[in-house]
Amino acid sequence: MSVTPTSPDSIIPRLKAETLSSLTKKGVRADGRGLEDFREVKIITNYLPKADGSALVKLGDTQVLVGVKIELGSPYPDTPEEGVLVVSAEFVPTASPAFEPGPPDENAIELARVIDRVLREYGVIDTSKLAIIPGRKAWVVWIDIYVLDHGGNLIDASAIATLAALLTTRIPKYTVSENESIQVDKSSFSGPLPVVRKAVTVTVGKLGDSLIVDPTIEEEKVVSSKLIVGVGEDGSIAGLQKSGDGYLTLQEVEKAIQLALKKGGELLAKIAESVKSPEATSAGSAGTPSVEGEKPPESNA
Repeated sequence: MSVTPTSPDSIIPRLKAETLSSLTKKGVRADGRGLEDFREVKIITNYLPKADGSALVKLGDTQVLVGVKIELGSPYPDTPEEGVLVVSAEFVPTASPAFEPGPPDENAIELARVIDRVLREYGVIDTSKLAIIPGRKAWVVWIDIYVLDHGGNLIDASAIATLAALLTTRIPKYTVSENESIQVDKSSFSGPLPVVRKAVTVTVGKLGDSLIVDPTIEEEKVVSSKLIVGVGEDGSIAGLQKSGDGYLTLQEVEKAIQLALKKGGELLAKIAESVKSPEATSAGSAGTPSVEGEKPPESNA
């Protein structure tokens, strides 16, 4: 997937940029939100019945699907007593006119790296509990992020979907023979993935002299810079990344971080409300999607 920086889709007339900026000076945005408001968030868990964990997130016009697969593999040589975490992202070509078929470009790679960094730095998964035979065999957690519709703020939508998917992920049952041969039974599960800490990201953009949360795709085209803040459930910072050619003053950085910590707490609470715990999910209902704010859709199976 590649995004052409000079594509007509990325060129916003100066008049439109000035219009969006002038609105923020009045404390409002083109879609009617306040400067600190997220768009409506909807979370559907267990969206992929054959995945070990999954979630579809709708953040305004942005849609992101995350699937988690648990497979038997080998630990890294430098962490022989831990499992392996692999995060990848793909921009589906139909999600935006700017997306093209092909291998992941720098935008998809950056998205995956940001999510991966937050998960690792904050210790979301206790990878020590994923080792089966230290130095030889461990569980590999594959996290695949698919951008289905690009309406702006892909990183926050992906972070929400990733955490929701991980919270619904279950580890298959397995047995180890005397000769250390491992048999995996995918039809049953030994328990939930050891998610011991929770974290999301909050993206704050600078539009003119104002800071805005959860920028739309139109706003992203005119913000001078963005600060992506990883927010942990204990109110700590789980990571920081700045993008864009513009600058942020020290005061703006401090304000953006405080704003992100506040909004991150709200997102984490929303995820907690909408995600059904794997321990509470019976085998007969494990594939039933759970939707925040809506009734679960009828199964077509």
